[in-house]
Amino acid sequence: GEAKNIPPYPGPNRMRDCYCTVNLDQEEVFRTKIVEKSLCPFYGEDFYCEIPRSFRHLSFYIFDRDVFRRDSSIGKVAVKKEDLQKYHGKDTWFQLQPVSADSEVQGKVHLELRLSEVITDSGVINHKLATRVLECQGLPIINGQCDPYAAVSLLGPSRSDAKKTKVKRKTNNPQFEEVFYFEVTRPLSYTKRQFDVEEEDVDKLTLRVDLWNASNLKFGDEFLGGVRVPLRVLGQAGVHDAWYFLQPRDNGGKSVKVEELGSLRLNIVYTEDHVFPSEHYTPLRDLLLHSADVGPVSASTAHILGEVCREKQEAAIPLVRLFLHYGKIVPFISAIAHAEINRTQDPNTIFRGNSLTSKCIDETMKLAGMHYLQVTLKPIIDEICTEHKPCEIDPVKLKESENLETNRRTCRHYVDHIFRVITTSGVRCPTVMCDIFFSLRESAAIRFQVDPDVRFTAVSSFIFLRFFAPAILSPNLFHLRPHHPDPATSRTLTLISKTIQTLGSLAKSRSANFKESYMAAFYDYFNEKKYADAVKNFLDLISTSGKWDQKSIETPIMLKEGFMIKRAQGRNRFGMKNFKKRWFRLTNHEFTYHKTKGEGALCSIPIENILAVERLEEESFRMKNMFQVIQPERALYIQANNCVEARDWIDILTKVSQCNRKRLSTYHPSAYLNGHWLCCKMCADTAPGCTPCTGGLPANIQLDIDGDRETERIYSLFSTYMTKMIKMQEACGSKSVYDGPEQEEYSSFVIDDPQETYKTLKLIVSAVQTLEQQHTKYKRDKFKKTKIGSQEHPIGDKSFQCYIRQQSENSTYSI
Repeated sequence: GEAKNIPPYPGPNRMRDCYCTVNLDQEEVFRTKIVEKSLCPFYGEDFYCEIPRSFRHLSFYIFDRDVFRRDSSIGKVAVKKEDLQKYHGKDTWFQLQPVSADSEVQGKVHLELRLSEVITDSGVINHKLATRVLECQGLPIINGQCDPYAAVSLLGPSRSDAKKTKVKRKTNNPQFEEVFYFEVTRPLSYTKRQFDVEEEDVDKLTLRVDLWNASNLKFGDEFLGGVRVPLRVLGQAGVHDAWYFLQPRDNGGKSVKVEELGSLRLNIVYTEDHVFPSEHYTPLRDLLLHSADVGPVSASTAHILGEVCREKQEAAIPLVRLFLHYGKIVPFISAIAHAEINRTQDPNTIFRGNSLTSKCIDETMKLAGMHYLQVTLKPIIDEICTEHKPCEIDPVKLKESENLETNRRTCRHYVDHIFRVITTSGVRCPTVMCDIFFSLRESAAIRFQVDPDVRFTAVSSFIFLRFFAPAILSPNLFHLRPHHPDPATSRTLTLISKTIQTLGSLAKSRSANFKESYMAAFYDYFNEKKYADAVKNFLDLISTSGKWDQKSIETPIMLKEGFMIKRAQGRNRFGMKNFKKRWFRLTNHEFTYHKTKGEGALCSIPIENILAVERLEEESFRMKNMFQVIQPERALYIQANNCVEARDWIDILTKVSQCNRKRLSTYHPSAYLNGHWLCCKMCADTAPGCTPCTGGLPANIQLDIDGDRETERIYSLFSTYMTKMIKMQEACGSKSVYDGPEQEEYSSFVIDDPQETYKTLKLIVSAVQTLEQQHTKYKRDKFKKTKIGSQEHPIGDKSFQCYIRQQSENSTYSI
């Protein structure tokens, strides 16, 4: 959202140029625009991603841009994974915390402790502690490197013994496998004896393990994190083997006034689904997919979901994805749209509310029409954002240096250009959208036969009002631009969006259509028959069912582009196989890379030549987030900027090449270096792969949908709103036996046929309860199998007491 009360810059200017980053632990996965000259920057940017790996913290950093030196961090917000649910879906202000090397901690360490008794020549029983540091995982990379070592100390009331492991070079997953011995002395019994060394109680001792990055810089080694293990964890057995999350150091007693760093407003939505095997969802899935065939459709499972959800959008998102996945979206939307049109009394209000129909069509257009938007609007939107030409046509807001007539001409030029690219793009409109628009047009024309324009307005209320106009207004939300436009460009896009929306609705130029008189005067320019005719021809074309096949379009569609680092492929026999930064570009025809954006391609790989796209193991080049694009003669090794971007590239490259005839079934997960494959040690560079490829069944490039996951989400919604379903059952009973004025507490539900609706509700409740039992059993079994201190569940600052309790329970049980 925004930040406020950022501390001023210590200089005469005092203002800052700030941006915000989103990080999984310390790995940056998203960066906002830079807001210049502000101490309360507003960002208003959305970022969505599937999280491709485990993480401990979702972190947000505020940076101050410095043109000459490295950007400086002002503060951060770090939310633990287990705390994300507290803030789910609501705006929250977080105090910015200081950023320091001591607090930038990630990763885990595996330790083994063993306490043994040794009897000395004098008969004294000494206790010796063997501490084995086995390995670490996921350490941070600092300044492009990680050369870790561990410092191990035994701390007590009167001692501090320290030892160090060897430094492991160029790895953030070091294998140490070193053992250190510490003398621990205490009496065997309570009888008084004289000792040469001080008596100590083992339970008062603590083992400290700190991880450091060996640095060649004059500032010394960097702290990577540490753990403190009280020796009481050894218990009676005297043995302890566990993984620990690394923890930050305390600040050494230094007091930092947190409120001086300002605060950050965030809205975090985090979902984590446990999806069962497909057969568990069959009863609920069948009920949902049968919705279009239920009469009336208001008694169907999908429609009932829309009735009980607090927001229609909650229901629309998983429903649309499920129906698209199973190829049943058109009959479902046709059925609910037909029912809504029949309930509409005035053709001028058709689809104006936020109904389940309108939300489902919105979501379908977002999923199926994203590439259509890209190829239609992106070039002109890029042009407007790059040129920064003033287009203000409100005389009150006009700057002194601007000319009103010049601004009007510029704005008219942009509107004409966008109007032309939209109304000539009908051939590219996805088939599924055309089929839905055909159904809307037919239902509206039958319902309102006296209004000849209703067949146009029923379609334009979606394609213009809810698709093109919002995309022009906020191009960043539709992936047409990486960031929200600057205020001046945003104002230009607002004026264009308003005009396109009015043109698309076939409105005549009357001041009543506009709140602002200057917009009415501006719109007069477009009050010509040619504009209305172009809109009608376009709407006719896109509401003609099945007329166009998208596969027949020969124009390349740009699917993804951006900078990444690639390893030279060695096409030249004596060429250096070093790593270089390149601009990568993927269309539905080819995958290319260029020296920089806009230059000619240095290499072009036709899509049909991609045999597989797979991750590359880190050990190959000691580099994270690498993947390989496998071709007939060689593999192209590429490093993405972060784990989310790597996943996105792998997904889209896999989908676009999924139907290639010669796709591989096996591949090499590691690189071919020094005359052999690192994974299977085969010497021939043409040796067949040693690992099965991960690519699944052929998929539509636009959609990556797991039908079972969407059914699981729908189950979660039904489970959440179970009390409303029970209330809806009561409403069905009330309507069946009492044919009078509707009871107010039940009036919020649309129930056309109480008996059919009641039957469906009963089946839904049964299916939901069955799944509820499965989830309860799964959670119970998972809890039983959860071992705190294992690699999957390391001991953290909160789980230590749980571990101690678990150990004591196990001890009691064994007795």
